[in-house]
Amino acid sequence: MQIAGSSAIVVGGAGGLGEATVRRLQAAGAKVVVADLADEKGAELEKQLGVRYVRTDATSEESVLAAIAEAEALAPLRISVDTHGGPAAGGRLVGKDGSPLGLDGFKKTIEFYLTAVFNVMRLSAAAIAKTEPLEEGGRGVIVNTASIAGYEGQIGQLPYSAAKGGVLGMTLVAARDLSPLGIRVCTIAPGTVNTPAYGKAADQLEQYWGPQVPFPKRMGRSSEYAQLAQSIVENDYLNGEVIRLDGALRFPPK
Repeated sequence: MQIAGSSAIVVGGAGGLGEATVRRLQAAGAKVVVADLADEKGAELEKQLGVRYVRTDATSEESVLAAIAEAEALAPLRISVDTHGGPAAGGRLVGKDGSPLGLDGFKKTIEFYLTAVFNVMRLSAAAIAKTEPLEEGGRGVIVNTASIAGYEGQIGQLPYSAAKGGVLGMTLVAARDLSPLGIRVCTIAPGTVNTPAYGKAADQLEQYWGPQVPFPKRMGRSSEYAQLAQSIVENDYLNGEVIRLDGALRFPPK
């Protein structure tokens, strides 16, 4: 599928993975909407790149629909990439004091990292379905973001691992559901990616995780996520697949 001439919505587009994806899709000719809650960074990208920033809460139907409407006003919406984050509860299932892991924290983590992904995917799919079919009947593509924690979550990561495992599990089913509409669905499962969100801790994390990655012996880069996202968009035979982006890293128990 050609990117030029289409619009794209990147949810979480002001974050590390999202910004890199926004830049790559915009350079390839897409009209891009940055859907995020980071107003300052969103405004900066809007001024610098000529993209549109729309303040967007991924958990809200009304908010996501507003961002989609902005994208549809620019060009036919054919690309949805979801990289958004949020708070994540942690802790062992039963703590050292014998208390069970809190239910509210689990629910909130599921809301941000699974339910919100479902929300963005369903609304984006409905919008993409209204576009005119292209070559071979294709209308567009949805790219979600999971994590290798969805496969081998570490001690204390149960809520996050459960949410990301849910994103993994939705991928093939969504691709099958949307196949009559010509909409593809893929998921990227990153390992450890060094993004600006880590701030001053970035160097320390690089020193810790880098040697544990089989090859290359470093953390991942946001640009590598964006490169893969673009490849998924452009390759019409990539569908229903989860792609690990981790340098062959497998998370140890802790």
